[in-house]
Amino acid sequence: MATQTNSPIPLKRLEQIATDACNSALANAEYYEHPKTAEWNETIIQKMLKAVLSEATPQGASASTYKFAINSTIVQHVVPTAQLNKSTGTSMSTDDEEAKAASAKKGAAGRRGMHSATGGYWNEKTDGMWSFKFDGEAKGLDVVIMLIWIAV
Repeated sequence: MATQTNSPIPLKRLEQIATDACNSALANAEYYEHPKTAEWNETIIQKMLKAVLSEATPQGASASTYKFAINSTIVQHVVPTAQLNKSTGTSMSTDDEEAKAASAKKGAAGRRGMHSATGGYWNEKTDGMWSFKFDGEAKGLDVVIMLIWIAV
């Protein structure tokens, strides 16, 4: 995780940018819908890139002094849409059937396991990375975002 000293944008502001991007992308989502995840991820990434480029560009400069890379991952909770009181409007998919079976087996709904790691070789004084988890509990999903910056 980045420290305040090398982040081009204050960490609290990065949290707000990420939260706003997720809220905007998922505003009309009622539950996890796999066919929509690519669109949601694209929206999150584009909104974040626009915001961080704007805020990391010095006043009067024509370009940012950083390069940015953003990764967005949407993770489905192990909870059938029926438990979210949502109707998919279509027949239950194999994934939903497996999630329902897993949930019933455990006796309660839960989250799917996930582990992610990233490393880099760079100048630790000017470059870094930051990660964030957006809690989409009410929609049966979470969003994990990673931002990398490299000074140019």
